[in-house]
Amino acid sequence: MFRPMKPLIPSDATSKALNAGADSDREDQSLHDEILTRLRDHIVEGNIPDGDRVPERQLCEMLGISRTPLREALKVLASEGLVELLPNRGARVRQLSEHDLGELFDVMGGLEGLAGRLACENITDAEIAEIERLHYEMYGFYLHRDMHGYFRVNQLIHQRIVEASRNATLLSTYANFAGRIRRIRYSANFARKRERWAEAMREHEAILEALRRRAGSELSDILFLHLRNKRTAAVEHLKADGVAAPEPA
Repeated sequence: MFRPMKPLIPSDATSKALNAGADSDREDQSLHDEILTRLRDHIVEGNIPDGDRVPERQLCEMLGISRTPLREALKVLASEGLVELLPNRGARVRQLSEHDLGELFDVMGGLEGLAGRLACENITDAEIAEIERLHYEMYGFYLHRDMHGYFRVNQLIHQRIVEASRNATLLSTYANFAGRIRRIRYSANFARKRERWAEAMREHEAILEALRRRAGSELSDILFLHLRNKRTAAVEHLKADGVAAPEPA
């Protein structure tokens, strides 16, 4: 019995259906990314205290979404280490002890130091120009005392340096740890606010200058010290607010 072959080239109707499905998928992904970004910023900026439960109903109203996309976003933030998922009880903001902070910042300092050394071996002129552009954008936010904009671009600069290392293992490891201390890195800017903020800007000037000269060892040391200073400021801020988790026995 003769069976006609299915056409290999889709008809116009099929193509339109496929395109419509692809457009819908892109819209869904874009919405997911927007929800995730807004939720991450909301938590990083300290709107929910450390150790507190995530108020799902309030956040759904704020974001104009149902609980399903909110919980999907919370799963991502849990994988980043920003929140902890509680069995059948929602989620809570991760709370770190001073001991946790010391270990995490030292590991991050080591990772960024290695990234700086490798970046100086592999970075292109165009990538340096992009980091320089971000640096001056960050400086503008600093002058206007725009903490949200400053922190966003600051994190982009550190991310670009790690990406320039051309080391996928380093990049994935860095991403894992970066999420766990993103919130405390943000709050550290409020410890001795004016002094620490100005100090951080001077450190970033030194980072940019070493990168321009591709001075790997120098940049490595600067980045490690930069993270050490950030750790000190973070611990000061936690002690001032009394929000650090108890030290492990």
